[in-house]
Amino acid sequence: MQKLWFVTNHLSGTATREKCEALEAVFEERGLVLAGRTQFPDDDLPDGAQLDAAGVDTVVLFAGDGTINAALCKLGPWEGAFLILPGGTMNLLAKELHGNETDPHRIVHAAHVCDRRVALPFVEAGPHRAFVGLILGPAAHWFRAREEMRAHRLARLWRAVRFAWRKTFGGNGVRVYGAPDLRAGYQAVFVKPDLGGLEVDGIDAHDWSSIVELGWDWLTGDWVAARAVTHTRTDHLRVRGTRPVLALFDGEPETLEPRVAITSGKSLPGFIATRQESAE
Repeated sequence: MQKLWFVTNHLSGTATREKCEALEAVFEERGLVLAGRTQFPDDDLPDGAQLDAAGVDTVVLFAGDGTINAALCKLGPWEGAFLILPGGTMNLLAKELHGNETDPHRIVHAAHVCDRRVALPFVEAGPHRAFVGLILGPAAHWFRAREEMRAHRLARLWRAVRFAWRKTFGGNGVRVYGAPDLRAGYQAVFVKPDLGGLEVDGIDAHDWSSIVELGWDWLTGDWVAARAVTHTRTDHLRVRGTRPVLALFDGEPETLEPRVAITSGKSLPGFIATRQESAE
């Protein structure tokens, strides 16, 4: 880790401009060369050829899971390293790679002397990938309320909440096949990548307390904290029906065509892991 490209998103969680500048000071302190910066979404993400032309060996991502997903998907074939820093709301990838350490400055210091690179699993469906998780079903419509809350647009927030509520609890839910034990219609199906396949949770909320809990958990980002969760594992999954469905890949909305195969994959071993024990 010597020559860096710094990807940030000041709209993501805690990745403020001031904190980005403070991290650049840490790079300088460690003698690291900053070859380029991307302020997403204002700037286009770099591609592999651009990074190679600049002599970059490591892309540092200080943003939320959605921005990180966009960068990783674009740079999937690139053979350099990635340093994921906690700059969003949930920071699940950063937790996977760095354990309980949440200070980006300390992570940079540790990563500079760390030579361990790991591969990460992902969920794949058509052209889309999710490194944190894929969410299917009507509850995915809560993403609009989440974005309005982050932007502090209260009037729009309540409209988005009402819309998400109607979508989530006004129909029969999403049905899938390929996953044992998931036979009903669910408000949400959460698919998490694993090196051994897919972990699948069907969230079925019908009583008032679990409905309120599910809505709040979606707003605050803890997708599977709600009760009434059916857990199973599988190698592949498909959505039943003939209509496209809304899906969230690491929290970012995409339209998933019906019966598209949902499978697991594995990245190149390019992720810097500073935690003492990490899944290889």
